[in-house]
Amino acid sequence: MEWGGEYSLDSSNLDCLLSVLPGELEFQQVLSDLDEKIKKNSSSIEQCLKDLQSEVNEVCTDEILQSATDCLQWLNNCNFSSLRPSSTHHGELMEFLRTLQSLLKNEQNQEEMILHFLLDLSSQCGVSFPCTPSGTSFELTSSLHAVEDDSTMDVKSLWNDVRLHLRRFLVNRLQSQEETNTNALQQQVEFKTQCIQQLLFLYPEAEVLTKYQNMQNKLVSDLLQNCILSSCGETNFDKVVHGYQSSIPTLCTMIKEDLYILSGTIDPSSSLKFINETYLDTITEEMTVLLERLCELQFKENALHIVTANKISKKHRGTVHAVASQEYHRKGRNFCLTLYQLRCLSQLIKLFLLMEEKIEELSAEILLVPSFTEKNKNVQGVLKKASGELLIGETRANETSVLPEQLLQVEEPILLNFGWRNAFKDLSSSVAHCITIAIEDFSTKILQHEQKEEFSAAGYAMSLVNNRQMRESCGAVQQEEQPKRIAKFCSDIMEELDTLLPLALACRDDSLQEIRANFVEACSKVATAVLARLEEKSKDIPSKAPLQDLYAALSTAIFVCQHFTMYSSLMRETSKKPLFLVPVQQYQEFINVLQFQVTSYCVRVCATSILQDAESHHWDDYKAFYEGERCSFSVQMWHYFCCALHHDLWTILPPKTAQEILTDVLEQSLAMLSSRYCQACPSYKRTPQIRIDITAVLMSTEDMLWSVCSSVQEFLNPHEDRDLKIYKIHSHCNSLLSVLAILTSPLKTLYETFLNNSDEHLPQDFSKVSYHPLNWLFCIPSPCSSLLKTSSAREMAAQGQLKLLLSQPYCNLNLLLETLLHHDCLLVKILLRSSGNEVLNRDEQSSLLEQINNKQPTLIETIFTVLSYCTLSPKSLGIAFETYMEKEQLWNRLYNMTVSSCSESEPEVIRCLKLTLINSVKGIVKQIISLMHSWEATENYGTYQHKQIVPESLLKTVPKEWNYTPREMKRKESGKCFTRLAAQAVSIVISKLPTVIACLPPPIKYFFFLAERKMSRNFAELKKAGLLVWNLIVIICRIFEDGNTAELLTGATLDRWSKEKLSLVRVCLESIMGKLKSGPKQVTQKVIQSIEQQRPNWIESQLLKARKLSTDCASVTVEGAMLEEGGIALGLTEQKINMMVLDICHKPGGSEYLRQIYHIIQLNEEYLKEQLSCENSEGVTSSQCLPLTLKGREEQPVFNPLQVHRQSCAKVFNQVGDERRCRA
Repeated sequence: MEWGGEYSLDSSNLDCLLSVLPGELEFQQVLSDLDEKIKKNSSSIEQCLKDLQSEVNEVCTDEILQSATDCLQWLNNCNFSSLRPSSTHHGELMEFLRTLQSLLKNEQNQEEMILHFLLDLSSQCGVSFPCTPSGTSFELTSSLHAVEDDSTMDVKSLWNDVRLHLRRFLVNRLQSQEETNTNALQQQVEFKTQCIQQLLFLYPEAEVLTKYQNMQNKLVSDLLQNCILSSCGETNFDKVVHGYQSSIPTLCTMIKEDLYILSGTIDPSSSLKFINETYLDTITEEMTVLLERLCELQFKENALHIVTANKISKKHRGTVHAVASQEYHRKGRNFCLTLYQLRCLSQLIKLFLLMEEKIEELSAEILLVPSFTEKNKNVQGVLKKASGELLIGETRANETSVLPEQLLQVEEPILLNFGWRNAFKDLSSSVAHCITIAIEDFSTKILQHEQKEEFSAAGYAMSLVNNRQMRESCGAVQQEEQPKRIAKFCSDIMEELDTLLPLALACRDDSLQEIRANFVEACSKVATAVLARLEEKSKDIPSKAPLQDLYAALSTAIFVCQHFTMYSSLMRETSKKPLFLVPVQQYQEFINVLQFQVTSYCVRVCATSILQDAESHHWDDYKAFYEGERCSFSVQMWHYFCCALHHDLWTILPPKTAQEILTDVLEQSLAMLSSRYCQACPSYKRTPQIRIDITAVLMSTEDMLWSVCSSVQEFLNPHEDRDLKIYKIHSHCNSLLSVLAILTSPLKTLYETFLNNSDEHLPQDFSKVSYHPLNWLFCIPSPCSSLLKTSSAREMAAQGQLKLLLSQPYCNLNLLLETLLHHDCLLVKILLRSSGNEVLNRDEQSSLLEQINNKQPTLIETIFTVLSYCTLSPKSLGIAFETYMEKEQLWNRLYNMTVSSCSESEPEVIRCLKLTLINSVKGIVKQIISLMHSWEATENYGTYQHKQIVPESLLKTVPKEWNYTPREMKRKESGKCFTRLAAQAVSIVISKLPTVIACLPPPIKYFFFLAERKMSRNFAELKKAGLLVWNLIVIICRIFEDGNTAELLTGATLDRWSKEKLSLVRVCLESIMGKLKSGPKQVTQKVIQSIEQQRPNWIESQLLKARKLSTDCASVTVEGAMLEEGGIALGLTEQKINMMVLDICHKPGGSEYLRQIYHIIQLNEEYLKEQLSCENSEGVTSSQCLPLTLKGREEQPVFNPLQVHRQSCAKVFNQVGDERRCRA
């Protein structure tokens, strides 16, 4: 049957996956595209059924079938054994098969040519070659069938001889491919799939799969034995683990290949059965043999130790022998395992758990996704064996007609069955016994070692280590809840428990439940012991240990509690009840008590020690305190204490807990200060001291307030119901401000103020008087007033946003994104501008070259990626890069982007835009290449161009009744097919453009919308389709122009014929866009005319639809943005910011990009503050360069009291003195 270009590939699936949540316009386009695909699928099916009906009426029956339903029913009930045999003469068949046999025996490298020739005969002429079981072995050493006399050899024997030779050739190719294994995955899968399908043309499916399964089974066994058994010494568990570490990735790759191969050949249930029997059962058997060997060696080793011990202890020989014998008979082959051996077993189980998870992901991804098999299914239609033997007309004894009732029977689905746990059953009792002993042993040793260190050191402080990251698989512990530093002894214990955890996670059946039960019991005992040790440490503070140990104990307790919560979550699949309920509850109670202890101790220190200053607070003294030049000692020491507390909490505790404690201490200490100063009655000489003290307290509180507030809303608009503690801090500060005004203001000023307001009536209900908590911030001599625009605008200046971000105890991603988008991306503009001014020395140049070679994202690439993910703020990308693009004169470079390899001179913004567009059209390119391959596979076009040509001697022997036309002669008749193929490819590209644009992120669409307005007006072509559509088509043309780029992008292999046809499609697309300088060629005109004849004005309407989608989305963005007062910031609520952060973190590298930007901001804090202040004042920019590389290692911050003193004098106390002198 000829290739049906009108309908065969219009039924392809929608390959544009939505990576972002689309808007209403995008949804309408995607739904309309789906509706169009469904209609095309329906028409394609109807056309295929009509063709099938006509062929059945012509060939297979004397009765004319009236409908497609009658045709399908007839095919279902048809018994192909009753079909009439072919009228081919017996002598012609013998001559044809003898010629094939002679070519295979006497000529070299003819197998591939003969295979393609036979497939061509089958597809073009409808010849069905016998596909009966061979009944012979599939080994390479098998010889050809013995032939006594050529004259007596019948047709069946000749055909068996031919296909046996071809089978040996295909098996050799499969095995040679396994030995080399140097090709890419997709090429290797395509090659193997072709070999398997050619084997299916020659032999029945069951036989081919069985023989292929045996071949793969042998490969798996050889791989495991070579990697593991050959390197395994006596009881050498680490070599076993190393062997499986090296073999499991290879096994997963082999399973992935076979899943892809089988998905285009057999049904999913048979594929899973193949994987179970070939790989999973084989791995389980090899693992069982290996563990039995190790158990035998370990048992003999333990017996040898017992004999040695008996010889040393002759006095107790009889007793020991009796006990050993009883233990042996009671427990069978139980033996002792060391901690090292348990670690190896745990690591081995972890490998199997990861492999099990990987195989499940592969089966779900490959067997349930039909898009990969589109190409294979098209080829399979040619290679699939026919049911009737039209060559020899023999009845198949093994085939019977299938009744409709049998088709409705539903079999039980086959699932993956990886029984590797069965290999550990013999070890389960020994592991369960030894794991308890091992855990108790190493935990006791670690606790004893820690206690010895404490007794040996005077003024002992707890040894701390940085907390390693929690398991990503758990996902329950957020960054704001993760402790930063914990006790070393606890870290060592939990690290050992993490190592042994896979032993408990593997328990899914009853035979291994004892291991999990003993692990849980031992962990509970360890948790109790660690908790007792932490309680003991907390009681020694502050008499024997420093205050930092209290923070460390709290951080360690949180760490242990989170760890056991994670263990319980990971084991929830195998246990219905919580396993660590009691330890977790005990730790939660201890954490609450310890947090209260930390807060109360700090507040008590402030109340009883720091703020007790008789000399400073002698308010009725008639002598001035240091002549009114400084604040009280207690206020200064309170400030130092808060700074030290801030440092300790920020470097040890989880960020959320640290902020809670600092907020509590600040609020309660301010309550004491407010109470004391409200009761003060200073003399005239002591009044300046009151003024300086309260001003210093307010300025210190303002400095701390940035750290205790975790969001802009919490800082600017604290609410009594939502942020009670922050609200109380503002309330205490306003009370202090009132004291400052009443006690220190001149009486004359107070009197005049009272007289001016005496006419106003006082409200009867003072509770209804408007009160704003932030009033005190605008009354103190602090730069805070410049960081806040107004007390009621609820908006923060850019400097304040930056200060709030960098004052947090961790990288607050929500606050970071809000800072980047704030004030029309002002901070991002400074980063981009500074990155362009960079001047590197030699050392920095080498590091930059290393960064390029290592493909680490640069600052511009990172910012571009993050802003392109901000779908709820579409303007941000264009606004941030607008000034940068104008300064670098890059707008006009968007007119003609290339697709070749990125050069060093290419701007990073252009490269990022280009990669985004290339990824968006990748589906179109894959579909066009699939079209080329499918057409070539169906038409066999170009099969013999680069391979052997069918000999004339073989063509002469083809029976005349088959009406075979050689391909060399048929090529001349295929000019119309070329036009049809190119028209089909061009139609796919044009029809996909609106959907591609609908699936692009809104920031990208708005960026091109902005670029189109910025570019020169000389580009007349843009009026037709717009800049975005123009660039998409240009990129597709560049990909088609360069065959290597198309191969790299899709992973497919293109021959010369395919590259020529892709070039023809490129010329047609360029002609449509009016990009050709000369007139279009005749072939191009035919292609475009054929499309216009079928669907008049369709191309123009599709381009207008694509342009409308890009411009309408951008217009909606602009209109929505104009409603926002002051740019982007006011339109972004906390909910929108949170949604965008979640979306960014779910994208590839999103969270890492945000952290990289945050780290660069941290490194250049002072520089950015200077630039922001210049922006707000005169717009003057600095020439200082911004370092773009990240630090390899972050330094642990150290608290320096002298540095705090200098900063305090500069920020707080000097300003207080200056303010006092100015007022004087």
